[in-house]
Amino acid sequence: MKNTFNASAASRILSAAGMNMEELSKQFQLNAKGLDDHAVEVSRKQYGSNEIAKKKKENVIKRLFLSFVTPFTIVLFVLAGISLFTDILLPPPGERNYITVVMVISMVLISGIMTFIQEYKSEKAAEKLSSMVSNTATVIRNGEQKECSFNELVVGDRILLSSGDMIPADVRLIQVKDLFINQSSLTGESLPVEKYAESSSDSKAPLECRNMAFMGSNVVSGSGQAVIICTGRDTMFGSIAEKLSEKKEDTSFDIGINKVSWMLIKFILVMAPAVFLINGLFKSGDNRWLNALLFALSVAVGLTPEMLPMIVSANLAKSAVVMSKKKVIIKNLGAIQNLGAMDILCTDKTGTLTEDHIALEFHCNIMGEEDIRVLKHAFLNSYFQTGLKNLMDLAIIRHADEDELKELRDKYRIVDEIPFDFNRRRMSVIVEDQTGKEQLITKGAIEEMIGVCAYAEYEGQVKPLTEDMKKVILKRVNEYNAKGFRVLGIAHKTAVQEKDKAELTAEKEMVLIGYLAFFDPPKATARGAINKLHEYGVKVKILTGDNDAASQHVCQEVGIPAEKILLGSDIETMSDEELSERTEGINVFAKLSPDQKTRIVSVLRKKHTVGFMGDGINDASAMKAADVGISVDSAVDIAKESADIILTEKDLNVLENGLVEGRRTYANTIKYIKITASSN
Repeated sequence: MKNTFNASAASRILSAAGMNMEELSKQFQLNAKGLDDHAVEVSRKQYGSNEIAKKKKENVIKRLFLSFVTPFTIVLFVLAGISLFTDILLPPPGERNYITVVMVISMVLISGIMTFIQEYKSEKAAEKLSSMVSNTATVIRNGEQKECSFNELVVGDRILLSSGDMIPADVRLIQVKDLFINQSSLTGESLPVEKYAESSSDSKAPLECRNMAFMGSNVVSGSGQAVIICTGRDTMFGSIAEKLSEKKEDTSFDIGINKVSWMLIKFILVMAPAVFLINGLFKSGDNRWLNALLFALSVAVGLTPEMLPMIVSANLAKSAVVMSKKKVIIKNLGAIQNLGAMDILCTDKTGTLTEDHIALEFHCNIMGEEDIRVLKHAFLNSYFQTGLKNLMDLAIIRHADEDELKELRDKYRIVDEIPFDFNRRRMSVIVEDQTGKEQLITKGAIEEMIGVCAYAEYEGQVKPLTEDMKKVILKRVNEYNAKGFRVLGIAHKTAVQEKDKAELTAEKEMVLIGYLAFFDPPKATARGAINKLHEYGVKVKILTGDNDAASQHVCQEVGIPAEKILLGSDIETMSDEELSERTEGINVFAKLSPDQKTRIVSVLRKKHTVGFMGDGINDASAMKAADVGISVDSAVDIAKESADIILTEKDLNVLENGLVEGRRTYANTIKYIKITASSN
């Protein structure tokens, strides 16, 4: 294999997406027999193994030692040494005082052990993510199909995909048949994405490539063949695990405490020698230099707010108990300070601003008017189909129950059906009423529905479906699509020939009666919660993998300015400086990859204290990059492992309660530092 392809993982993916079969074959030695054993070893040496977050563990004792090496613990160690000398070694046995030494050492131990525990949790999160991809794949090698564990696969391997398979690496699809893949672990989108094998150079970001599939996603339906492009740490999934295994950066509060600590160290280094020299030179007596030393050491002790760790710990522990009663569970006590100091909250759209379930918003006739007949036919189609009901079927049934159409279940019976498939993108049922009258009811993607309809119910009459009428229908549907709605058409037919039942030939010359618009509706409490956060000086920014139209519509509904939207493909070409400038004036970021979410959070942290709220695998690395990571108890395990705070209810109102308590704690800590510094 040529070394010219060994560029960054993102550019390798985009490059492969634009290659035709001839170029792919040349680049990866593609042939019907797959790689031979020699080519496998060459590829493994060049690109590495297909393992994620595998790094040599440091010695536990070394890691524990490093947990105690911070500016403030150094100050406390020095203070403990001074107290040991002045309170225990110098005084006679009856006058020795152990309290200060014991108290200071206790504070150091508490601080260091808490740091060690947090790093241990980060490591466990990465291990949990790695365990998710321990599986096998069907690969073609030496002219034979064989099962290989994921970690044995290499770049250039030709793999077979079928329904239910996990994608073992980042791959370029070379053959597909009705292939739909669920990549919600990377994008957060719950609906599966249809994939193609044709080359495409239009995509600006890896996740937009429709001929690529990524580690951590899975095949919902269909089949295909693919060639592996990126393995292990170079995959998008691997980059998340890599970030989770890294040491968490200092938060805004940690940085502030470190600054105070270094200021105290510098002040002590100046004041203690000065006091020692002045007293030694200007005082008289035989022991003047010893007395000067003891006085200088006492000044150093007095300048140090040795009670700070105890005050902070007590403050945080009290706040954690109060917050738990307000549905806010604190995993990392230090996060309370950062929650209080937070001035930007980054959050996903789905489930936070929205209800996290698909709802039927409109059931309209061809003129765009609400029509109960459209809902009735949609209900009969969804209720009587015998296959697995999807989210939209369930939304139709739920909505029909609210409109008291439940009695239709007893008035009709199913005669036959034509199941859904991804070629037709529609499904049909034949139902019979109590009089014996049969009708075929079909619902599906609007373009396919127009293709099988010869008529339409228009202004109360059945009329031929003309080209002008089609344009009007498509224009209205496009308006809904632009707002983020998902639109299906609904049609029926009363005269079904016996020979056509259960055959595709039945789906012709139908009557289009209307369409259905689905949406994940905004939460009723979202607008009020966002307004309260604004009152507290917290800006809310939406970081989502969903499309821009849906994101913009939801944000406008809940009161988040969304005139400007930044897409993942735009971010891909920006420098950090340019991105930092753009993020200040933009509230909505759409079509983001996990890495892009993390990058936005990191850029914002340079000027702000940032919180990130998420519940998916794709949110884990961004949560770790934030000053405070927030998740919910219904989140995936990896997200909860990465979070500092867990909400027992996914609602911004709950977070607002935690924010108030966090600010109270933050203010009390700052008061102590100011009082101590001013008195000293």
